[in-house]
Amino acid sequence: MKSYNLQAISPIDGRYAPKVSELSTYFSEYALIRYRVFIEIEYFIALCNFLDELEAFDKKNFASLRNIHQNFTIDDAIKVKEIEAITNHDVKAVEYFLKEKFEENGWEKHKEFIHFGLTSQDINNTAGPLMLMDALFNVYLPELTNLTHILQDLALEWQHIPMLAKTHGQPASPTLLGKEIKVFVERIEEQLKLLSHIPIQGKFGGATGNFNAHYAAYPDSDWIAFASMFLDKIGLERQKFTTQIEHYDNMAAMFDIMKRINTILLDLSKDMWTYVSMDYFKQKIKEGEVGSSAMPHKVNPIDFENAEGNFGIANAAFEHLSSKLPISRLQRDLTDSTVTRNIGVPFAHTLLSLKSLKKGFGKLELNKDKLHSDLEDNWVVVSEAIQTILRKVSYPNPYEALKKLTRKNKKIGKDELHDFIDGLALDEELKSYMKRISPHNYTGKVPDFSKLSNPDKV
Repeated sequence: MKSYNLQAISPIDGRYAPKVSELSTYFSEYALIRYRVFIEIEYFIALCNFLDELEAFDKKNFASLRNIHQNFTIDDAIKVKEIEAITNHDVKAVEYFLKEKFEENGWEKHKEFIHFGLTSQDINNTAGPLMLMDALFNVYLPELTNLTHILQDLALEWQHIPMLAKTHGQPASPTLLGKEIKVFVERIEEQLKLLSHIPIQGKFGGATGNFNAHYAAYPDSDWIAFASMFLDKIGLERQKFTTQIEHYDNMAAMFDIMKRINTILLDLSKDMWTYVSMDYFKQKIKEGEVGSSAMPHKVNPIDFENAEGNFGIANAAFEHLSSKLPISRLQRDLTDSTVTRNIGVPFAHTLLSLKSLKKGFGKLELNKDKLHSDLEDNWVVVSEAIQTILRKVSYPNPYEALKKLTRKNKKIGKDELHDFIDGLALDEELKSYMKRISPHNYTGKVPDFSKLSNPDKV
């Protein structure tokens, strides 16, 4: 590990940096500057195709212009930061950086059309949503989809494995292990459907959203249509009525759904931890790993614990983002600026959790003997089936009869239950049918889940 990792304040830039490094492409200071450069360049090119004054700019230069963004380096970002140290303004530093590039390439007579008529938020509120969109589609959704496929595969593998259910921590009607995993697959898929319907929007309209400067300079140009077409071209939907900043409502909705997905997976993490503690699963042992510094026998479910912890941190940050960002005093205050710089933080902790879950599931080995013995030790759960069948044939007070039997302070096993059935005033065929019900086959029926709802399309 590099020394700067050891000195990092945040573990996502220190201890966990290698595990979340792919996010630096979208949420680092370097990434923010690079995306701002992209917006400024694409805006200038769009102006060249819109304003007569820029017809003289040779369109053959567009490729060279785009190379500034496409080949943007750390050294370029450092140059921008050096300019910012003088201007004390991050977006203005990008503008000055590009003006220097124009001068170097002999385009200086056109340089004043860089950042023409714009306010900083026209750049930030387009660069930011693009960064978010790219991180979603290139990192978050592939990782979540991969985990969902793992869960689906396990659900199929375990679809016929009976398991004692626990409601309120007490033995309950048996279920199928695969179905219990499928529960989480469906919950994730439903949230992904909601996420897919949230438009990724940007703000582009000048100092207070009305294109004041644009119309002052070119009163006969349709700047509203221009801006909408420009944002559409770069992959965003333009918010039509804004203040100086975007209203962040849809971004907040996105964070709320990501928080909800995290909550679902946190629920899964806790369940898997509990199943491991119940010995329903063993964990594969990796040579050289230590479970406890004091107890050599231990193999701890640390991956599920790490996932739980990081989901909690991620959700705390997502909650603040979604509740704070839509609020800005009057036409704009600056509180969103420092807050949006932290969007990568909950993404990083979410990514850590997803990877921890994937690792945790990869270590599991099903302990069929334990699942079988727990069912065998809890014949009492079949009483639900017996009393329901007795209701069907109008047997008097079936619930009360089973309640009296099963709430005695002694263990109710197969023999006790069958003795109870034998004592019922019923025909032998019905008694025989009830005796064939056991904790191992009293698992009901669920819909076929042999196929995914194809989360790849979300």
